[in-house]
Amino acid sequence: MTIATDIASPTDLNLVDRANSQSYQMAQAAAIAADDRKGENIVLLGIGEVSTLAEYFVIATGFSKAQVRAIASSAEEAIEIEFGRKPRNIAGEQDGTWVLLDYGDLIVHAMMAQEREYYDLEAFWGHAPKLEVVLPEADLQNVA
Repeated sequence: MTIATDIASPTDLNLVDRANSQSYQMAQAAAIAADDRKGENIVLLGIGEVSTLAEYFVIATGFSKAQVRAIASSAEEAIEIEFGRKPRNIAGEQDGTWVLLDYGDLIVHAMMAQEREYYDLEAFWGHAPKLEVVLPEADLQNVA
């Protein structure tokens, strides 16, 4: 598992407001769900800082069509369970190389490595802050 957290967030963003934002919490839930499905290079972008398209993008790489679909399905399920929200639109499920879940304020991208490299959303949205993905700590009791 790799999660991109190497770029610091701008210090002028109100971190308390962000942490209390449902959009941010949904983005974190989607990132955790992607990690649960062994998604790689999980990135959380604060798109709302530079665009009105959405508040956040979550981008995750899968290495098979089945894994890409599983990442998207897991994110969709986690958001529905935790926040009672369903995506406004879902694109790419049939093909499975890039599945997009559009919640309006959050857009989740589950992509095959080739599509991610070709479309390079991180470079296109490079002026958006890359935010830390907060994963739950492993249950140390289960580690023997």
